[in-house]
Amino acid sequence: MTKDGAPPAAHPAEDSPRFVPLAGRVARTDDELVARAEAFHDAMRTRRSVRHFSTRPVPRQAIERAIMTAASAPSGANRQPWRFVAIDDPALKARLRAAVEEEEYRTYTERMPEAWRAALRPLGTDHVKPHMTDAPWLVVLFAQKYGIGPDGAQVKNYYVEESVGIAAGLFIAAIHSMGLATLPHTPSPMGFLRSELGRGIHEKPFLLMPVGHPADDARVPDLRRLPAGTIIQWNAPEAS
Repeated sequence: MTKDGAPPAAHPAEDSPRFVPLAGRVARTDDELVARAEAFHDAMRTRRSVRHFSTRPVPRQAIERAIMTAASAPSGANRQPWRFVAIDDPALKARLRAAVEEEEYRTYTERMPEAWRAALRPLGTDHVKPHMTDAPWLVVLFAQKYGIGPDGAQVKNYYVEESVGIAAGLFIAAIHSMGLATLPHTPSPMGFLRSELGRGIHEKPFLLMPVGHPADDARVPDLRRLPAGTIIQWNAPEAS
C-alpha cells in the first residue's frame, strides 16, 4: 500500500494500448472543407501515368519525402508492411529494364489472352520500356507477407495488400503534388525484382514506378474518367 492507503499503480503491460493527443487537427467551416476538397481534386485530376520522361535529375530528398509520405498510410495492426527500394544507379536501372523487357515480351506474345491485348490496344503499350532508363529514379515497392522478429521468428502481418495499396496511392499523390510524374507498373512475373535487389523471401514485389519530370514532348492516351454518378452510390437503394 502507498502512504495514502491506495494500492500501488500497476505497471502497464508492454502491449497495453497507449494513446497521445491527436496532432494537427484544425477546425474548418463547411465552406472551407468544400473549398479544400475542390482544390485537391483540381490538382489530382491532372495526374496521369507517364511513359515519356526527361532525364533531368530529381533530388534524392524529394524521393525520400514522397516515400515517408507513403509511410504515413494506415496499416493492419500498425505492421507497416511496406518496403521501398529507390534506384538511381544507371547500370542497375539498365539491368532491371532488360529483365523487365524480357518478361514483358513473353507476356505480350505468349501469356496475354487476346481480350487483354484488346483492352491495352488504345493505350499503345508494348514490351519496350524506355521510361525505366530515362527516368532518373526507379522506386520498387515491396509488400512484406510477414515480418522477422529479433529472434528470427516470423511475425504475421495483417491486411497486407490493402495496407500497401494505400501507401502506393499516397506515394503517387506525393509525386504528383511535386510536379513530377510516375507510372505504376506491374511487370509479370515480378519475382526477379526480389533477387536483383537483395530482398528477402518474405517480401513480394508490389509495384515498380519510374519517377521523374515528364519529357517536354510527353503525350498520354486520350482517356475519360467515369463521372460521379457512375462510381458513387449514396446509401442503400430504396426498397421497391
